[in-house]
Amino acid sequence: MTSSQLVKMRLELRRGVLVLAVLGLLKQPHYGYSLRKQLQDGGIDIDEGTLYPLVRRLAEQGLLESEWRQAEGRERRYYQLSSSGAELLSQLTEEWQQLNGALAFLLGQVTDENTEEN
Repeated sequence: MTSSQLVKMRLELRRGVLVLAVLGLLKQPHYGYSLRKQLQDGGIDIDEGTLYPLVRRLAEQGLLESEWRQAEGRERRYYQLSSSGAELLSQLTEEWQQLNGALAFLLGQVTDENTEEN
């Protein structure tokens, strides 16, 4: 596998996870930079060109509410989950946990089978 193929596969894998991570963090209000910083601190590096369009799309879908607030001498747009967003977060979290369990089992099966063959 070439490095460009690996990069593409990583991006594909991360795409859905980003939505879940952003929704999870927006249980509390954040503006763009603080949201990006929280994601980075949690181990998810995301550039502004990916984050801001994602947040705008989620807001347009009614999953986030936003408001302008004065903070640190400037106005910033803060985002937070709407009730629809909170409901979706709950459903996606449950789905993620089921998928994660299934993947752990499947990947463990592959590892166990490889170990038994050797």
